[in-house]
Formats: sequence, structure tokens, C-alpha cells
Amino acid sequence: MSESVRAGLPQRLLRLLSLLQARREWSGADLADRLGVSARTLRRDVDRLRGLDYRVEGVPGVAGGYRLASGHGLPPLLLDHEEAVSLALALVSADGAREGALSALAKLERILPARLRPRLAAVRGSASAVPAGRDDTDPATLGRLAAHCRDRVVTAFAYRPRTGEPGERRVEPHHLVSHGGHWYLIAHDLDRDGWRTFRVDRVGGVRAAHGRFAPRDLPDPAGHLLGGFAEATYAHTVHLAVDLPAREVRGRLYGPFPGRIEPDGEDRCRVRVSADSPHLVAQYTAAVLCLDARVTVEQVTAEIAGHLRRAGGALLSCP
Repeated sequence: MSESVRAGLPQRLLRLLSLLQARREWSGADLADRLGVSARTLRRDVDRLRGLDYRVEGVPGVAGGYRLASGHGLPPLLLDHEEAVSLALALVSADGAREGALSALAKLERILPARLRPRLAAVRGSASAVPAGRDDTDPATLGRLAAHCRDRVVTAFAYRPRTGEPGERRVEPHHLVSHGGHWYLIAHDLDRDGWRTFRVDRVGGVRAAHGRFAPRDLPDPAGHLLGGFAEATYAHTVHLAVDLPAREVRGRLYGPFPGRIEPDGEDRCRVRVSADSPHLVAQYTAAVLCLDARVTVEQVTAEIAGHLRRAGGALLSCP
């Protein structure tokens, strides 16, 4: 489609195209209501988009509807000011983990209208992100899982767990959450009949199983992920009693805490640090011990105690 033809599109058609790009499927009634037009006018507008080589497909059903099909000839996305800046910020944030983010940012800058380029250039030139750590997640795997979450597709994949033997999983994928430098899939495991969390860099061979599913109630995916981390028991665990309110301990510790902090009265709390890495457990235990409050070590393994004694000895030897 030539630039002159695209520039001549009526404002309503641009709005229709933007709506079709924002959601996988629309009912005809919803689209007509959003545009403030009749069903007949909507059909004419859809036909005009088709005449301009936009692949708008009809969706069968009682009410009928439309969707914008993907394809090699799909024209560039339509982005307003806020969408362009938000996308640029997301690409800058991803740059620490993926070298392709800079390339994508450059392509985005080239295809945007001239009026949006100054904002994008400002974000690119003045924003940066510190990577949370190395993430070996395959973008194609992440993209397939995201599509299956959106479309509510029962999904099968091979999984390498933290402990135990690798195996096949069949799940209802619900949500993807990024945390601590990794991506996690929260899904309902059909064979185990319960919610499970899967680290996406351990997932392989993602494919659609038979059928779709109705969504289950999980109102806070991020909270579910963090709660699972807090409750899990790993190879090394330390239990502490701290003479500080739980909210104050949480406020003084930096970063995602590998464990649980629970109130034990108004001015006291109990802290549980648990992880597979003894070094990580020792570091966070030492951080709690340094909170300038009375701390009682209630349970500690010999390996963690050894790390802490060596650290304490090094501090005592300081001039």
C-alpha cells in the first residue's frame, strides 16, 4: 500500500484499524459501539480495509465479529504518543537481557511518523536499565506461551525441573511474570490438578494440545509467584526471630527476598530464609543480622553457620 493511500485513510478507518490491532477478536456490536457507527457502516469500513490489503477476517458466531489476521504483508502498527514511548521504554529495559532490543528500537524509530520520533529519540538517548541477571529464555518460546495464555489454549511442553526428572507437562497457561532476571509461567497443571509455576528457560517443545479452556480465578499472578517462592523449601533454610516489626524488616532489605517475613506481635517478627544456594542464604541471613536489632538464630545448618562465622571473623579482624 502506497504512502499516499495510507495518508488518505479517513480518521474512522485508522481508529478501526487500531482497535483491530489491540485485541485478537471483536464482536461487530462492540466495534460499531466503539466507533459510533451502525453495523452497516462498520461492514463498509471493513470492506474498505480489505480493499487496502488488510486481512480482516470474519469471526463466526451468533453475533459475528472480526479479527485482523497476521501475515507477511501486515502493515506497521499504529501507535499513538503514549504507546510509542511505552514501547520504547520496554525495549530499553529489555536491552540488558537481549541484544536484539536495540535493533528493534531502531526499526521502531524508522517506521514511526516524524512527529513521534523526537520522543522516541529522547527515551533512547536518556534512559537505560541495569539488567537483573542473565536470562536464557528463548524469545520464540516466550512468544508462543504468551499467545497460548491469550488464546486460552491447552498447552503441552517438556520441562526440566529444579529437582527431579525431566518430563512432559500438559497445562492451562494463565500468566507470564518476570522476576529476578527470569520469566515464569503460572499455569494450572491438568495432570496434577493444581496451580504450578514453571521457569520458562527450562521449558521446551511448546505446542498446542487439543482444546481450549475456560479461565480460572487467579487475581494476582505476581503475588501468587512471590507467595510460592516464600512457601517453598529449598536445600538451605535459616529461621530467625527479629525484634523489629515485619514491615520495617521488609523496608530495610533490598531486592526480592528469598523467603518469608511474618509478624510475631507488634514489634517482633519471624524470618525464614530459604534457597538452593548456600551463599545466597548466608548473604540474606547476614543482611538480617545487620539490621541493628536483636536477632535470635533459631535454626541454621552447619554449612550456613560456617559461612557466617567466616564472615564474622573477617569483620573482627578489620583494623
